Amino acid sequence: MTKDEQKSEWRDVLERCGLQVMEEAVQGGPSVRSALYAVTGVEVDPVATVPISSPDATAALDEKWHLHASEISLYDDKGDFLILPPVSGGSGLGWVRVRDTVGTHLPSRIAEVTGSREFVAVSIDGRRLCAASVEEYDYWVVLHEFS
Repeated sequence: MTKDEQKSEWRDVLERCGLQVMEEAVQGGPSVRSALYAVTGVEVDPVATVPISSPDATAALDEKWHLHASEISLYDDKGDFLILPPVSGGSGLGWVRVRDTVGTHLPSRIAEVTGSREFVAVSIDGRRLCAASVEEYDYWVVLHEFS
């Protein structure tokens, strides 16, 4: 896959998820490594969990992710935030500024397009993180604040 094909693939994925790309390769976010560690590190304690086996798991994850994203002011007043493209190699692409044109059900929208509900998002200033991950039998919502 050429670099242009990879670029168009992640752009297409984001757009199909209802996320409008506003700016590529944003420098304002935390280091990708720090963000991924904040989500996957050994000492991570989720702010919310949803059993994958529960009948309403998808709706519950959507609700909990948006509740916590709202509480930490993840989105700016236009609905913009930073995301690591939820594609293979997305962490290597770095932060992309997107605008959520839908505003609800983001984990479900990402899963419909990618097959996975996992993604990492941070506020425009790079200080607040809200992520959805899968850990054994549960979906997790993880919050982290960078100093």
